[in-house]
Amino acid sequence: MSAADVERSLIKKFRKELWCPFVKAVKKYALIEERDVIAVCISGGKDSFLLAKCMQELCRHGQFAFGLEFIVMDPGYTPENRRRIEENAELLGVPVHIFESHIFSVVDGVTSGSACYLCARMRRGYLYEFAKSLGCNKIALGHHFDDVVSTTLLSMFYGAEVKTMMPKLRSTSHPGMQLIRPLYAVRERDIVAWAQWNGLSFLGCACRFTERVAGKEEESKRKEMKELLARLERENPAAADNVFRSMHNVALDCVLGWRRGGTRTSFLDEY
Repeated sequence: MSAADVERSLIKKFRKELWCPFVKAVKKYALIEERDVIAVCISGGKDSFLLAKCMQELCRHGQFAFGLEFIVMDPGYTPENRRRIEENAELLGVPVHIFESHIFSVVDGVTSGSACYLCARMRRGYLYEFAKSLGCNKIALGHHFDDVVSTTLLSMFYGAEVKTMMPKLRSTSHPGMQLIRPLYAVRERDIVAWAQWNGLSFLGCACRFTERVAGKEEESKRKEMKELLARLERENPAAADNVFRSMHNVALDCVLGWRRGGTRTSFLDEY
């Protein structure tokens, strides 16, 4: 399997499942603008490598010019895991910049709070800094449709609030930088099918902490939400789509309360 074969499968075999929803999300949410320089963040998993290939194709054949950098942060991978990332990058024709941090060592010593949350926050900070050093104004992450829907459910079941994972965000700690999620409308099952079709093997979560305390962190809750959705979709195939679409169709006339910019509002204030 060559990089050309993988690219061909993306445009032809998986055009409806992967390429079209990717392009649709880029346009619908205005994720990319002319003269952007975007750092595609690669963790080593299937999602981020698919994102890299989609972004390459869009850059080559899109309607306007923008720049790409492909960055990999090594937070303390084992030599075997780092080697797999390097080999997949070479196989797929993705020219990566690898830089190191010590996030795994820090997170591995956490005794309270969410280690996964801390890891994600620290990762993002390092990614912003490195992307900025390369002249980028945006970072692109590989979160997909299933991540969006599971985040929505997690916020309701565990956070007692209604919110979702946004398709783009302005950084509050790195002025001028933005985060985008171009796989926002792509289903995870289709990413899995693409990887299997091409005979590709990627990293899962390579974190030492989650390996040691499996079932006790945020990832186990996300797995719980995905299993719930799978059960719901067996009864109602539109269940996940409806959760996703509901966040685009909030009926504020039928909401008891909301907050914006730290200010809370009740329906009684306008009753």
